[in-house]
Amino acid sequence: MAPWYFIVVVMLSGWVSIVSLEEFADFKATAAPTEPAAKALHFDIMKKRNYNKLIKPSSGPQSKLTVKLGLRLSQLIDVSEKNQIMIISVWLRHEWYDGRLKWNPDDYGGVDKLHIPSDDLWRPDILLYNNADGDFVITLLTKATVYNTGRIVWEPPGIYKSYCPIAMAYFPFDMQECFLKFGSWSYDGTEVDLQHFCDGIEQPGGEKIILKGIDIKDFYFNVEWDIINVTARRKVKFYPCCPEPYPDITFNVTIKRRTLFYTLNLIMPCISISCLTILVFYLPSDSGEKITLSISILLALTVFFLLLSDINPPTSLEIPLIGKYLLFIMLVVTMSIFLTVYTLHIHFKTPTTHKMSPWVRRVFTDILPRILLMRRPEFNRKKGKVAVRTCNGIEMRETESREWNTFENVHPPPPELEPDFSVDVNCTSKYSPGVMEALTGVKTIADNLRKADEENAEVRDWKYIAMVMDRLFLYIFTTACFTGTLSIFLYAPSLYDPRLPLNTSDTSGICVY
Repeated sequence: MAPWYFIVVVMLSGWVSIVSLEEFADFKATAAPTEPAAKALHFDIMKKRNYNKLIKPSSGPQSKLTVKLGLRLSQLIDVSEKNQIMIISVWLRHEWYDGRLKWNPDDYGGVDKLHIPSDDLWRPDILLYNNADGDFVITLLTKATVYNTGRIVWEPPGIYKSYCPIAMAYFPFDMQECFLKFGSWSYDGTEVDLQHFCDGIEQPGGEKIILKGIDIKDFYFNVEWDIINVTARRKVKFYPCCPEPYPDITFNVTIKRRTLFYTLNLIMPCISISCLTILVFYLPSDSGEKITLSISILLALTVFFLLLSDINPPTSLEIPLIGKYLLFIMLVVTMSIFLTVYTLHIHFKTPTTHKMSPWVRRVFTDILPRILLMRRPEFNRKKGKVAVRTCNGIEMRETESREWNTFENVHPPPPELEPDFSVDVNCTSKYSPGVMEALTGVKTIADNLRKADEENAEVRDWKYIAMVMDRLFLYIFTTACFTGTLSIFLYAPSLYDPRLPLNTSDTSGICVY
């Protein structure tokens, strides 16, 4: 019984092994039917057909190849005003047809497309004409998608540094027009016809404009710039070296600067400094700090000029808007220093060094104060009179009228009963020489006091004239700073541009690749 049992076990084991192998073969065939088909297709296209990537695809010796080009904007990395370079991250989409890469999908298990390394295919040498730094061509050679109809789609990413002429006339309220000019370097228009993916508006001269010719659906938000407009322009150019036409596609990117940062860090401090310039004329001359304040304001403006020189490109073609405003404020501060020195000179004038002209007294103490709505405090300046009459008493200055009303039930005496406190100095018969010498001294003191009062009054007039001039300059400089600030900053055209930043979620009118 042992041999028979052994034979049965061996037969059952063999039958199970055969069934397992058949099921595994069926599973492998159904799991990956396209792998050997795609491999065979790639082998047939590249090896059996002797595909040569150095030869341009064409259907005839005189036929030209149409290459479609599209740009998908990914990120605006940086705009260097000083170097006038725009750094931008894009996806550059190419599309063309190659008749050597056609096949029937039924012959290869239904495979209708292949992903082939772009380095193994012929590629149009599309490069950036206005390249400023870095590589002119795409460095990351991604795979291309090849369809069974011979259509090839290749969309590699790239970071370009393009030359962008920066117009700083209205900085920081500026808008910049940057562009990316692409074209074939080796092939002219009779060999490669470069076209945009979307249809555009025909212009005279064969030029075509594609509105919203840049795809911005995948654009990342930029903190400094807004995208205002994206257009594409296809044109044909003839160079002096060659009679053949050379088509190119120019992608224009219109960007507008966000002004919040510059408003808070540059414009508001400048306006505050201009307000301090006005306060120089409000500061009293006796404080001795008017010149110090003016010089401090001038130094602060110099610091802002140094900060501005690091931002602006070194060009002599135009002056930025903020630079014009700083120049205006520096001119105002310089004039305020000159006028402050002059008003201080007026303030410290004295009768011993200068004599006040009648017209100066009339204009600056009577006319201008009324125009400037200034009112001078009243002083009780009743001058005493020295009368030399008879030998009836002692010589003395005529005293101010007594305040009789301060005493209850006391009334002033009649004029005829007022004592006559005057003396004739020539009447020397009644007094001794000592008394007369004393009287002469008293008269001299009275004359000096009267002269001192007159000089003090004129000194007060000079100080009042300086105060009137300060008030006049205060009104003039306030008006000049206010009108100058408005006229300079409201001159920027971007403030009146009604266009809003493009919305990446709005796909209406956008060229979709």
